[in-house]
Amino acid sequence: MVSKYDHIYKQLESYKEKNIYRELLISSIKKKKGKGDSGNSFYLGNKKAINLCSNDYLGLSQNPLVISITKGSLKQISQCSSRLISGNDKNIIKLESILAKHRNTKRALVYPTGYMANLGAITSLSSPDHVIFSDSLNHASIIDSCRLARSNAIEIFRHNDIEHLSLLFKKNSKFKKIIVTEGVFSMDGDIARLNELSELAKKYDAILVVDDAHSDFIFGRSGNYGGIPEYYGVEKQVDIHISSLSKGLGCFGGYVASSELVYNFLINRSRQFIYTSAIPEHLCVAAMAAIHFLKKNKNIQKDFISLINWFRDQLKESGFNVGNSASQIIPIIVGNEKLALDFSKELFKNGIFIQAIRYPTVSVGEARLRISINASFSKPQLLYVIKCLDKIAKKMGIT
Repeated sequence: MVSKYDHIYKQLESYKEKNIYRELLISSIKKKKGKGDSGNSFYLGNKKAINLCSNDYLGLSQNPLVISITKGSLKQISQCSSRLISGNDKNIIKLESILAKHRNTKRALVYPTGYMANLGAITSLSSPDHVIFSDSLNHASIIDSCRLARSNAIEIFRHNDIEHLSLLFKKNSKFKKIIVTEGVFSMDGDIARLNELSELAKKYDAILVVDDAHSDFIFGRSGNYGGIPEYYGVEKQVDIHISSLSKGLGCFGGYVASSELVYNFLINRSRQFIYTSAIPEHLCVAAMAAIHFLKKNKNIQKDFISLINWFRDQLKESGFNVGNSASQIIPIIVGNEKLALDFSKELFKNGIFIQAIRYPTVSVGEARLRISINASFSKPQLLYVIKCLDKIAKKMGIT
């Protein structure tokens, strides 16, 4: 008998055959028990593990001061309203002012998530007069934003290839232009050539949009760490800064930083802003507390970058293919999807959690283990990780 769900069954079976089927795993944080113990432990199911998958890069999601301030601010769970109705709490406004200063822009607009910030900005700014030029390795939220935008066309330029982008510009000379790139690329950990992209944008009067989620509060000028635009000194040449509060800050939410004009336009145009509940005020308090903590502890990022570089060098010495990673995101590129899954499973048996990343997150045949370094890791912990990676990889014929 033919079922109305036949196409779904077939699709899921196809995913399983290709080793790209996904299942939800149950994770939890448990307080350490015992005399002298401090901090928390990560568990996947009932097994304790070193978590190398989290985007909590600076370890602030479990910072006692941030948690205490956030708890103390709780008056309600949520405003239960959109910002244009009755949800525009004063703490959202305070956070936006701080974020605008942080990104060296006139205004900032907070969204409930980074995904929604991308959708809200890109779909609102484009028109039938525009062509959007998107890097081939941009995040899924950017891809979806481009697809939903009202642009005349979408041109995909080869990853970080300025020459190819220039050719596409010439091909679309009669249209207005929007360039969209990540600052640090989420699956490869390499950095956009933003200095050259900003020059090209200026030459062709193009709108330059940077999703800086993975570098915000990590890269940039000491004391501020305003991401890759600040790292290159081109923050004023970037038209639209989009970022996340759930990575470098270890909190929750996303934001768009730009001019007064764009700020007012998004409030009036962005459906992802207008037709959703406002971010809960206590999450804004958490983000402000995390920013304040980083301002008072200015060596965190410097020490973190040193730890990242040391760990990456260790992986290279062990013969791993880490691509062009230049950040805390370090892929171990395996290629075969099943091999990547098996590698991840063997590591978990040794108390190390590194999720296998497969299609459609990356291209078929480019499966990898995506390592996210966290500033709270100790060198002894990471030495154990390297030892296990090396031993299992050799056993499986990966290195």
